[in-house]
Amino acid sequence: MKIDVLSLFPPMFEGVFGESILKKAQEKKAVELNVIDFREFSPHKQKSVDDYPYGGGAGMVLKPEPIFEAIDHVASSSNKKPRIVLMCPQGERYCQAKAEELSKEDHLIFVCGHYEGYDERIREHLVTDEISIGDFVLTGGELGAMVVIDSVVRLLPQVLGNEQSAIKDSFSSGLLEHPHYTRPASYRGMDVPEVLTSGNHAHIDEWRLKESLKRTWQRRPDLLEIYPLTSAQKKWIHEWEKLKDS
Repeated sequence: MKIDVLSLFPPMFEGVFGESILKKAQEKKAVELNVIDFREFSPHKQKSVDDYPYGGGAGMVLKPEPIFEAIDHVASSSNKKPRIVLMCPQGERYCQAKAEELSKEDHLIFVCGHYEGYDERIREHLVTDEISIGDFVLTGGELGAMVVIDSVVRLLPQVLGNEQSAIKDSFSSGLLEHPHYTRPASYRGMDVPEVLTSGNHAHIDEWRLKESLKRTWQRRPDLLEIYPLTSAQKKWIHEWEKLKDS
């Protein structure tokens, strides 16, 4: 996969792209990460990238020329049309399903804006996706792009040491992940659940599913509105609700 990021502040990505999983993914040739300063594509002598909004109002708006020209430049090397992602508070709320969708692409281009917003022609005629990482406002799109890129790259084949890690993560199955324990089995009077040390993998799988469902019911019940519950799982929830009300 190739990922290009258009930003006015490329140094912001140095630490994120140069450490941990993203660094290892590049070393394994699973992904190529590039950050482009789109100011270099400004047609103006002063390399300006923003201007006052037509009709008046507060703030500055990113001009279309630098973004269009920069994307023409980075997309010219693609055999297929890249997905162009605009980081924007008006975009769709980011989720694991979207990460899995984007991880199947060959080339992603992220546009990180600043100031009051984008010239609407960028949104209407250039981008394929608009993404928001939450209902809050950041100084720019860089931090949001880092979040999305990290969540996408870790899904690429061979990036994680254990391929099952991404499959069993919270949200990948539609539920939050079950609790984890490691050695020692007993610490300060706190014991690991006996089922996990039993060696009975069928019982362990059932315990993990039940705990995953319980944690989702407790913390993110909204996720269960679209989760295909079995009759046994519905019975578990009914029992927990009775205990909660008693």
